[in-house]
Amino acid sequence: MNRREVLKAGSSTTVMALMMSAGLLRAGDVAAQEWNKNAFEAKNLNDTVKALGGAAATESKDITFVNAPDIAENGAVVPVGVQSKIPKTEMIAILVEKNPNSLSAAFTIPEGTEATVSTRVKMGQTSNVHAVVKADGKFYYATKEIKVTLGGCGG
Repeated sequence: MNRREVLKAGSSTTVMALMMSAGLLRAGDVAAQEWNKNAFEAKNLNDTVKALGGAAATESKDITFVNAPDIAENGAVVPVGVQSKIPKTEMIAILVEKNPNSLSAAFTIPEGTEATVSTRVKMGQTSNVHAVVKADGKFYYATKEIKVTLGGCGG
């Protein structure tokens, strides 16, 4: 093991220890989250909801996109933020319909925290973006079309 690997491993262990001591992270939280291969390999909204453990999702006006643009000039880094006002929100997922794998990100929302997430996704072309929310054991969704321009020309 070289010096950089030792420093990298030591710093991540220190950050995790500090988070645990501050009560931001419990010992089982990191190990408890496992890879949901079926959800990330699903090709559409309904298949993804089923892979996440739901039967079907209902459209909701209580889910809003907070910083997703109408037109993205660079499909490699499209900012997408989602806010859920549905009580007892447990999870927020972001799906890009025309990507090879539609599920781009899934976030677990701890009880008692504000249900708002923000990330950047890669989009190969203009597509509907779905925000899927699991709240109180039920699934809900909202959809926004984001247009991706070629070469940043705005058209």
